[in-house]
Amino acid sequence: MATPVHDVVGIGFGPSNLALAVALEEEFGAGVDAVFFEKQPAFGWHRGMLLEGATMQVSFLKDLVTLRDPTSRYSFISYLHAHGRLADFINHKTMFPTRLEFHDYLEWVAAAFSGSVRYGSEVVAVRPRDDRTLEVVVRRDDELHTCLTRNLVIGAGLEPVLPDGVRQGERVWHTEDLLPRLETLPPGPRRLVVVGAGQSAAEAVAHLHDRYPSTEVCALFARYGYSPADDSSFANRIFDPEAVDHYFQAPDEVKRMLFGYSRNTNYSVVDLDLIDELYRRAYAEKVAGAERLRVLNVSRLVDVDAGRDGVRLKVEFMPTGEVTDLESDALICATGYRERNPLDLLGEAGEHCRTGPDGRLLVDRDYRLVTSPACSWSVYLQGATEHTHGITSSLLSVVAVRTGEIVASIAAHTTGPATRVAQEAQS
Repeated sequence: MATPVHDVVGIGFGPSNLALAVALEEEFGAGVDAVFFEKQPAFGWHRGMLLEGATMQVSFLKDLVTLRDPTSRYSFISYLHAHGRLADFINHKTMFPTRLEFHDYLEWVAAAFSGSVRYGSEVVAVRPRDDRTLEVVVRRDDELHTCLTRNLVIGAGLEPVLPDGVRQGERVWHTEDLLPRLETLPPGPRRLVVVGAGQSAAEAVAHLHDRYPSTEVCALFARYGYSPADDSSFANRIFDPEAVDHYFQAPDEVKRMLFGYSRNTNYSVVDLDLIDELYRRAYAEKVAGAERLRVLNVSRLVDVDAGRDGVRLKVEFMPTGEVTDLESDALICATGYRERNPLDLLGEAGEHCRTGPDGRLLVDRDYRLVTSPACSWSVYLQGATEHTHGITSSLLSVVAVRTGEIVASIAAHTTGPATRVAQEAQS
């Protein structure tokens, strides 16, 4: 029996490919054959940072669907209505739900697509079967399986970054694992060190300071202080869907300028309210003469010696070069993420994808990789497109619009059920 050819195969099932699943259903109904492979055993999005009270940094209106279709039954408002909390949320007078609630919304949507997802499955190879189809090799339960597809959509998320020379271990973690790793600590740690100056770092410091009332919590970063995020109305236009058009068509030197101008909307910045709260705590402790929240600013790690029971650190105060020895029960690295290189996933298929003079993949406006002319199969990127599409590459801000554009492109480039359904809908 011939192996069936899927219209769409998705790598990863985080918010981006979840939004894609919704867009495919709403555009084509049951006429499209899509399957998604996700390494995690169940749906989860940054579970390690679902801290009590932490809120989203984007409006609930930038959910999986609203900017594409405000009438969708998969909107955050529909979720609130289904759970009997719509009036309560309105009375709350906020545009920013807690991260816990938004994660619950994502799980609610993901549950509707459980039949399309293969959890506990890792894509390990992609290779062309012919000029129209790709063969996708998947590892599940220590066995390899293959399937074919006309369209591959990579939504594998970001890769956590640790400081140079630092390796993850029993007492050295990235913030993506914060909550589960804290459960492995003995009760009442004496000192915890958080390195990093962004939102996750500040949230981790605040959480540890609350959770362990007798523990010294050290915030370590190279800046003089936390820098506030620019979330003003005009600055936020960089996250508008039309800003992607502007960025994509801009010359390279303008792209670099725009990206530099907009970094303070997203990278290594912290909500001003949280900055003020941490300063209030530090000052109150200084007044009381019991400083438990220590800010090690203008400083950097110069050596990390991790053992099973703790971590020995050497911290340099950069203006003077003075080095201080610290012993900590754990080192928490809130040092951000980087885009995954799609070529690491594409394998043999990547040999047919074109790159620019800088060695980076060429990507069309519809997020479709530029391939050799003989290739009729398509690969789309959800993420890893900052160099072509701008700062929203991996953010929720335009996920609804982005997936709508990908679905429209799939319909335009694919010969199969999806195209047939689209043509029938237009006739």
